[in-house]
Amino acid sequence: MKKLVIDVVERAAATYAVAFLGLVLADGFDLTSLGDIKAAGVAALPAALSVIKGFFGTLIGDKRSAAWLPKGKSE
Repeated sequence: MKKLVIDVVERAAATYAVAFLGLVLADGFDLTSLGDIKAAGVAALPAALSVIKGFFGTLIGDKRSAAWLPKGKSE
């Protein structure tokens, strides 16, 4: 279970970082603007979806991983 939680947290954090950086870089890099604060909130949505995807990964594939790979293929 601990490995699964770490797996999901890592995937969500990476998704958040990529989404946030993509939004900030696309809009121009100015962390003092309200647009960047909104981008931080908007980037949380893909990260939340990543957590949901990880949950379904335990139902579809290996219960010890957030991956959607067939059982036994994640190692």
